[in-house]
Amino acid sequence: MRLHKQDFESSYGAVQVATGVATADSARLILMLFDGLLESLAAARGHITYGNIAAKGKALSRASGIVLGLQGALDFEQGGNLARNLDDLYSYVTRRLLQANANNDLAAIDEVRGLIEEIREAWCSLPGLMPSRVQSARFN
Repeated sequence: MRLHKQDFESSYGAVQVATGVATADSARLILMLFDGLLESLAAARGHITYGNIAAKGKALSRASGIVLGLQGALDFEQGGNLARNLDDLYSYVTRRLLQANANNDLAAIDEVRGLIEEIREAWCSLPGLMPSRVQSARFN
């Protein structure tokens, strides 16, 4: 049996994600969702640029699913206004992702990426929530 480099990288990535999820606390899981969302947005952008429409749809579908997961994780009792504001923002992001998918709209993807990067940065900066090594990590 012959393995291609792409098969190996895909399998290795899946093991890394599974291991990360199994050992992560809830704060780290949210960070992993932000990172997965940003990766999906980057992939969708590339697929639009190179005309791979089917893969674009798959990447944006994954991104939308992650946003819905983040939205579903909101605690309105403890989160108060912040949770309500994030709920509104996630609803907006979902609408923009639908527009990006329907219209191959790179500007919509870039807008969403900017919003999610800001939220991720704020999440990482919450004192005591994330270990110091994660607070300095940035998605590039």
